[in-house]
Amino acid sequence: MQIPIYNPKPQYEALRGELERTATELLASGAYILGPQVEAFEHAVAEYLGCRHAIGVNSGTDALLIALAAAGVGPGDEVVTSPFTFYASAEVINLIGATPRFADIDPDTFNVTAETLEAACSARTKALLPVHIFGQGADMAAVNALARRRGLYVIEDNAQAFGARQGGRRLGALGDLGAHSFYPTKNLGGFGDGGMITTDDDELAARCRLLRLHGQEGRDCHTRIGYNSRLDAMQAALLHVKLPYVDGWNAQRKEIAALYDHRLADVPGLSTPQVAPHGDHIYHQYTVRIGDGRRDAVRDALQAAGIGCMVYYAVPLHHQPVYQQHLQDRCPAAERACQEVLSLPMWPYMGEERAERVAEAVHRSLAG
Repeated sequence: MQIPIYNPKPQYEALRGELERTATELLASGAYILGPQVEAFEHAVAEYLGCRHAIGVNSGTDALLIALAAAGVGPGDEVVTSPFTFYASAEVINLIGATPRFADIDPDTFNVTAETLEAACSARTKALLPVHIFGQGADMAAVNALARRRGLYVIEDNAQAFGARQGGRRLGALGDLGAHSFYPTKNLGGFGDGGMITTDDDELAARCRLLRLHGQEGRDCHTRIGYNSRLDAMQAALLHVKLPYVDGWNAQRKEIAALYDHRLADVPGLSTPQVAPHGDHIYHQYTVRIGDGRRDAVRDALQAAGIGCMVYYAVPLHHQPVYQQHLQDRCPAAERACQEVLSLPMWPYMGEERAERVAEAVHRSLAG
């Protein structure tokens, strides 16, 4: 039996009737771009996250880009983010005309900290962009305190932690702006690309809505240089069907993680994920650390046994070819993590039997 690292099909099968009925109704409506389905989903996300505004856009990348633009980030500014994340988190900073600065991560949680963010700040820093990696967040109380002290915007990259809580609220509603991805593998995944910006700030929300639609305030009236970044009505309608189930699916992820924690606790040379005291973990990825240079051998052994696994991330962003000027940056914790991390299969409806097989395969791969 092959066990992929992620499988979206069980979610579809569980909701097949409702999803297909919703899709058919949307097709018949003729309202395919923005419109009532997108507005309804935006309201539902805002209520779920506990914020005033949610603005649908066409991807998580555009959510970050438009959030930065709405915050007034541009040429001459710097934005501090993590080097241990997907490329888009830094790419958007360059696209807006600013410069990324990289803050090292906490080796236990893989998240940036207020201390590492501040160490990377300069007089040109305009915003902080913490990435909530693998399903748990940076300490947002500490990050927000730093931002208030230095007069900075905080933009949360919440692509991997939709639904996670911290201090009684949900991530993505704790900074000035939150950016979310609905890529199919996410905790709330769509059937194609999709994204959302969230905020409690009325003015920032108005700017985001303006920017996502060519800077258009009204018919033939464009007051800003904007983007074509509208959430498709089909994606919004189908995501709206899935939204009420996301907490239950995250609970299933936690159950699989608890099984992994128990079965892998005594494996020499392997460290299981650590949960920070300031919030919960919803396990977008279940990522272990394997030391002594054995990570790649374990990955190869698991894949040969039909167990899906993946290295997120093999190269820190400040070592990417496009960021050669940042090679002098010192992020030793991120650099070491890239040599040791391995993500194991994790998805709702995965079940204990598959998780047990994965754990057994990990044991075998490290016993040789």
